[in-house]
Amino acid sequence: MEWTLLLNSTFEPLRVVTWRKAILLVMLGKVEVIEEYERSIRGLRISIPLPAVIRLNRFIKRKTPIIKFSRHNLYIRDRGICQYCGSPFDQKELTYDHVVPRSKGGQTEWTNIVTCCTSCNLRKGGRTPEEAGMPLIRKPKAPIWIPLLTKSLGIQEPPSVWKDYLYLNQELSP
Repeated sequence: MEWTLLLNSTFEPLRVVTWRKAILLVMLGKVEVIEEYERSIRGLRISIPLPAVIRLNRFIKRKTPIIKFSRHNLYIRDRGICQYCGSPFDQKELTYDHVVPRSKGGQTEWTNIVTCCTSCNLRKGGRTPEEAGMPLIRKPKAPIWIPLLTKSLGIQEPPSVWKDYLYLNQELSP
């Protein structure tokens, strides 16, 4: 399935929609096509290039999206890598760890939870990374919604035509 990136009138990414929704928005005149895929959708009397990036004609005011904290979203954020030893694992082989242990007042939130392998979790125990001598590879923070959304849709790498429109910053780098 092809996905289409929907931008606000200010070129700010809003969401990812199906190609069918994108074509409907184009036909209704609610969006303009910014980028197209090489494929076309063919009907009996019409051929429409498949939109890759579309932009709304009118500005939509919205709140900053908040990504729900969940184990699945945590694994996506950390890309299946133990944040202590750096080894990649399948999701079922990973656990999660409170950077500041709950016994020391640590909360269960984006900025205090990381994925880790079982052996690193046991080695760290109820200590902070500094106390255990186990520095983190990356400081935990709330994820950016577009990279998380594309990964949860099963898109490992956003299409190249999207890259000029996404906020791809350090969240995707190791």
